[in-house]
Amino acid sequence: MTETPLPEALADIREEFLSVGEKERLTLLLEFAEELPDLPERYADHPDLLERVEECQAPVFLFTEIIDGIVHLHVTAPKEAPTTRGFASILVQGLEGLTPAEVLNVPDDYPQTIGLARAISPLRLRGMSALLARVKRQVRERNAA
Repeated sequence: MTETPLPEALADIREEFLSVGEKERLTLLLEFAEELPDLPERYADHPDLLERVEECQAPVFLFTEIIDGIVHLHVTAPKEAPTTRGFASILVQGLEGLTPAEVLNVPDDYPQTIGLARAISPLRLRGMSALLARVKRQVRERNAA
């Protein structure tokens, strides 16, 4: 069976992490945290649209939308939780603009493939996996609607 290739942005992000030493990966994750975009203004007044990712230690909320067959991901995470913000930013940057099928084809274990297992706790990696799982569930639901 042939493996589905990763979307280009996620493959590039993974390569970026794997190209640096283990100690530098945490620094890179913190750089991603600084790049997490703010929620669009239209969602700032509608927190009811955002879903909490309970598995994350920090209060993380997300919302996906599909417009003209393209997935848009919006995530909010507190600045005091840079690891979580970094994960969210990786997913936002890696999934933004993909089709629903491309998002759903992202391997569930993607968070474990970017080389952070020794830099952060397994609990935090589970949080990123939970983020990806929630995104995929929302995409499935919105795509079916």
